[in-house]
Amino acid sequence: MVWKVIGMVVVAVLAIWIIGALIKALLPILVIAAIGTGVYLLYKAVTGANEKSPLSKQ
Repeated sequence: MVWKVIGMVVVAVLAIWIIGALIKALLPILVIAAIGTGVYLLYKAVTGANEKSPLSKQ
């Protein structure tokens, strides 16, 4: 019984360690993707690329 508890604790610690490493590795990619999406949407809003939408007709 004691070995099962120790094994579960070891597995939990390893899982947290692996998830932390993945988040640390993927965070810069997610930040770059968010900035790129924001720049793209800002460009579309400023240039009026979608002039045919019903909201822009007056």
